[in-house]
Amino acid sequence: MAQLFDFKAVLTQLPEILAYLPTTLLLAISSMAIALVAGMVLALIKVKRVPVLRQLTALYISVVRGTPVIVQLYIAYFGIPMITKYIYLQNGWDYQNNTGSGIVYAIIALSINESAYIAEIFRGSLAAVGQGQIEAASAIGMTYGQTFRRIIFPEMMTVALPGLGNSFIGLIKGTSLAFVCAVVEMTAQGKIIGGRTYRYFEVYVSLAIIYWLLTLVVEWAVRGLERRMAVPEQAQKIKAE
Repeated sequence: MAQLFDFKAVLTQLPEILAYLPTTLLLAISSMAIALVAGMVLALIKVKRVPVLRQLTALYISVVRGTPVIVQLYIAYFGIPMITKYIYLQNGWDYQNNTGSGIVYAIIALSINESAYIAEIFRGSLAAVGQGQIEAASAIGMTYGQTFRRIIFPEMMTVALPGLGNSFIGLIKGTSLAFVCAVVEMTAQGKIIGGRTYRYFEVYVSLAIIYWLLTLVVEWAVRGLERRMAVPEQAQKIKAE
């Protein structure tokens, strides 16, 4: 009779899955970096109420947040090559029938998805910055750029950090869907191992352990950043928690 659950398989599969951890981290970190920049721009457009762009930003955020990330990954993987081919043919350029790099399409889709959520985090954080401080900075002759760099940005990041940490954790788990773009990361490698050993349950237990440990590391790093950025009273409260 076959063994129902093989704990040894859980442990022996960990190194083979962890070999693809760099791919998972590349997807997560690259997407997060792009999303942070895009999210900040989108948030500023909404806060500053820029005509036309504000409406377009609201539509963008609504569409991105209202559709599953796996659908966005499929659209990026199949849609970008179609658009590229159309541009090439319209301009009479020589088009090579090449789908390109799946990891690039995955990063594009994940960063687009994440930027919509980060934009809302930043928008709420910007609203939390005291208007009196901004007016005081303007009164002493500081430009908006100086005010943003020295007052607004540090304060908003203190407020936004927990939300950004949660978003990054979600993004790390979201990279498990990158297999739809033909990217072999940890989850895709787990599926390959399961197909070879028929020990799918053990594979998914191994993956759960790895993702859980990654989440703990991110939580620890975010908590450390919160303590460094917080004022002394807040830092003591965070430490106590």
